[in-house]
Amino acid sequence: MNSYRILVIDDDPKLASLLVEYLGGRGLLVESASDGELGIQKRKTGNFDLIVLDVMMPGMNGFDVLKEIRKESQIPIIMLTARTEDFDRIVGLELGADDYLNKPFNPRELLARIHAILRRSQPQHEEESLHAAGIRMEITKRRVEVDGQELELTSTEFDILRVLLSNAGRVIPRERLMELAKGQEFSAFDRSIDVHISNLRKKIKDPSKKAKRIKTIRGVGYIIPC
Repeated sequence: MNSYRILVIDDDPKLASLLVEYLGGRGLLVESASDGELGIQKRKTGNFDLIVLDVMMPGMNGFDVLKEIRKESQIPIIMLTARTEDFDRIVGLELGADDYLNKPFNPRELLARIHAILRRSQPQHEEESLHAAGIRMEITKRRVEVDGQELELTSTEFDILRVLLSNAGRVIPRERLMELAKGQEFSAFDRSIDVHISNLRKKIKDPSKKAKRIKTIRGVGYIIPC
């Protein structure tokens, strides 16, 4: 994975230095930015594959940085939060973050999550395209169209939609959807999958119909009708 470039945006110089050293020593090319404004500029000038973004920064916080980046890029973003409340995680996911990690954390876990997201971001070769309910997905190009209009999806949104489309007409349990799409074990208290589904529904909604393209089967999971 030595071709992948990672940008760490964090105002804690010790943590940023640790991550540059740790991730860099494991085959990744890592740069850091000490504040949100600098991080945004570096993202524009560097060909990065993933961003590790701290929430609590002075001036421009992580949420502000995330919103600015999402205006023009769907680059995978993992957010770091020192708070244990669900609020930060839910807000980050709603704004388009792909994953989150609570501080303090083991750098090995961050590395594992980076690897998982980067693997999912690579083209899949088992199927060229998927289509159902007016949605068409080109797997190798990681491109999605709804009713002929191309959509911008985050890496995680794309992977969740891929699982649902490849199983169109079948209900996918929430825990199984999390495992297939994110490569993570499901926690009954983890609501991130619901936030991603909510974001997806907003992006793929059909304004001419009341029916949702992604349906909830209460107490079971989600389904995209054939």
